[in-house]
Amino acid sequence: MKIGTDAVLLGAWSNADFYPDTILDIGAGTGVIALMLAQRFDAMTIDAVEMDENAYEQSVENFEESDWADRLYCYHSSFVDFAKEMIEEEEKYDLIVSNPPFYEEDYKTENSARNNARFTSSLSFKKLLEGVSSLLSVNGIFSVIIPYKEQERFVTLAVKNKLNLVRICLVKGTPTSETKRSLLEFSFQEKEIIKEELIIEVARHQYTQAYINLTKNFYLKM
Repeated sequence: MKIGTDAVLLGAWSNADFYPDTILDIGAGTGVIALMLAQRFDAMTIDAVEMDENAYEQSVENFEESDWADRLYCYHSSFVDFAKEMIEEEEKYDLIVSNPPFYEEDYKTENSARNNARFTSSLSFKKLLEGVSSLLSVNGIFSVIIPYKEQERFVTLAVKNKLNLVRICLVKGTPTSETKRSLLEFSFQEKEIIKEELIIEVARHQYTQAYINLTKNFYLKM
């Protein structure tokens, strides 16, 4: 699987104002988000869960070859099954992140792995938020990146699971393009919502200073 801009944005943007002891990445893919969080935080437990076998194997390989192999672990499981097991073991996470599947049934391709990675049928927002609400610690943070058009529905579902929106960043590809992505941060605590905007490029491969500042620690050439 390729490393997408969404994953890089989420790994770089997720809350840096506290020091999580335990981190969970839901839908690890290549493992890039978990690796970015291992680079940023000293958390001793950084778990990831991935359902697709090929992606899981790639994630494990990337974890093992990284400088943080002793702190990273990937589970080969659906998130629903993983959540059930962790609930039984009374496990909680201080920071949970997810770049969830988001395309609807009508846009399915013939590639089943890509479908699982990108379509809501493999993990609905409802199931995602129910699991997160059960696994997040009392003062924990949940960060997610979703299509902007899904923002209102996602926030409504989050509130039903006692998760309050506390920070939002609207992402545009260029200054003149439509808002495509929403970076959202949730907490059980009610706080004043912090609102941000991020523009990625001013022209093709000409990145804005804001995007450079956010992601430069993770690119070899930026």
